[in-house]
Amino acid sequence: MIELLSNIKFAHPWAFLLLILAPLVFLWLKWQRSRRYPNLRMPTLAGIEHLSTWRTKLRKTLPWLRSLALLCLVVALARPQLTLQEESIKAEGIDIVLAMDLSSSMLAQDFRPSRLEASKRVATDFVNKRPYDRISIVAFAGEAFTQCPLTTDHDIVRTFIGALQCGALEDGTAIGQGLATAVNRVKESEAESKVIILLTDGVNNAGYLPPDMAADIAREFSIKVYTIGVGSEGEALTPVSKDRFGRYRYDVARVEIDETLLQEIARKTDGQYFRATNQEELQKIYDLIDELEKTEIETTIIKRYQEQFRYFALAAAFLILLEMIMRYTVLRSIP
Repeated sequence: MIELLSNIKFAHPWAFLLLILAPLVFLWLKWQRSRRYPNLRMPTLAGIEHLSTWRTKLRKTLPWLRSLALLCLVVALARPQLTLQEESIKAEGIDIVLAMDLSSSMLAQDFRPSRLEASKRVATDFVNKRPYDRISIVAFAGEAFTQCPLTTDHDIVRTFIGALQCGALEDGTAIGQGLATAVNRVKESEAESKVIILLTDGVNNAGYLPPDMAADIAREFSIKVYTIGVGSEGEALTPVSKDRFGRYRYDVARVEIDETLLQEIARKTDGQYFRATNQEELQKIYDLIDELEKTEIETTIIKRYQEQFRYFALAAAFLILLEMIMRYTVLRSIP
């Protein structure tokens, strides 16, 4: 019991000052009663002592019910809160940009149901494991744009990952453009560590910024780039054209990933290059990156509270209702 009381705090302790009003209310009610019910002086009460009933005895409890209701209301106004949990959390202070390829080849079906959908599932799982980091989403194809700025609101991040679709941008693979856009998201960040995870399944064939120049810019801002090549070995069922209704036509095509370029980007920025030929390998790559990027910067004490005022408010309402029912029914007096 003592331990439970030690876990209770009041958000508005000043509300207890209202208890000063209780004696004043009591005196006012007593004065009002004396005006309403005149006194009758009698030489002795011996003749009516036997007339005492359970109603007269119970009637004496009415002021106590009202006083207890007032006390419950004051406690409710003070907002009692129960401390549910106190824990030490080590924040990791990392800003991460997920740069994802949205070229039409990401619809290839060597991953199930496609490279893009498999990448989105794994990226969402990665976000779930980084609850204290700021994360941004950059999408690129023939051009690049920021899908989601840096945020700790991971519900928003997961929503934007789920909304990634091929065809939203001009087709192509602008790796340099995508990397440069990702660099712009974190270059001015004051985080202890800045990381870009660049995922693509092709060869740089679009954009006005060469990938090696974008890598140099990332290195200047001390941004580490992990590059991931997505695609099976050999050939895969891949979109090759569109029909007049805008639907993709699929055919078997050779898987081409510029691994040399991706290795060079990773080398320049002190990152690593990975090749994923199936979803299981892709999952392991993200898990490895998750383990590599751990930088503790501070310890924060988190306290969670559960509001308790509603119980006292309900008790006050019940006591007032009970007092009124008793006063105007079984304990009703005439006049």
